[in-house]
Amino acid sequence: MTPRQEQLVALGGVFESACLVDRIAKTGQAGETDLACMLGSLLVRNPKDTLEVYGGDDLNLRDGYRALASALERNPESLQRDPLRYSLALVTLERQLDKRGDMLQLVGQRLDQIQLQVRHLGLIHESAIAAFASLYEDTLSTFRQRIQVHGEMRHLQNPTNAAKVRALLFAGIRSARLWRQLGGHRWQLVFSRRKLLDELYPLMRRS
Repeated sequence: MTPRQEQLVALGGVFESACLVDRIAKTGQAGETDLACMLGSLLVRNPKDTLEVYGGDDLNLRDGYRALASALERNPESLQRDPLRYSLALVTLERQLDKRGDMLQLVGQRLDQIQLQVRHLGLIHESAIAAFASLYEDTLSTFRQRIQVHGEMRHLQNPTNAAKVRALLFAGIRSARLWRQLGGHRWQLVFSRRKLLDELYPLMRRS
């Protein structure tokens, strides 16, 4: 896998989280496998490559790749506007988080605690999801910029769905951080669209 494809895998993770947030907000549903993959990405500390963060299979990022491709292609008919908006907001929030060493330390400590919880209960147990959601509330929700999620109020006001949305937004932040650590930059999305698409399409074919 090329360095740019490693970046695209991480960026696909950002968009995958955003797609799942959008799905829960509008339908109240998200597949358990998809949810487990993205929440699991928060607990992978020393992967051998970027794809291992997402279970080692491009299939787990299929919807994220599609949403990313539609954004890079700029086709109004296929553009997924809300996932794109969430993804760009996640990238921006991650940059703010990076300036807060105290908050990053807190995140690391709390993730260690959640890892122990997950070992006993599993990734998608209600208590584990609530712990991820609580960490998002205690950290990223305190920033001035907030991510406004659009959808059906009956789904968004459901406490279980609200916790899943917050947990997934936190997973999106982790992917945004990984993308930037791999050399990703917002300007690429503007000036290197064709190069990114040329390397994204092979990943999509594998999914």
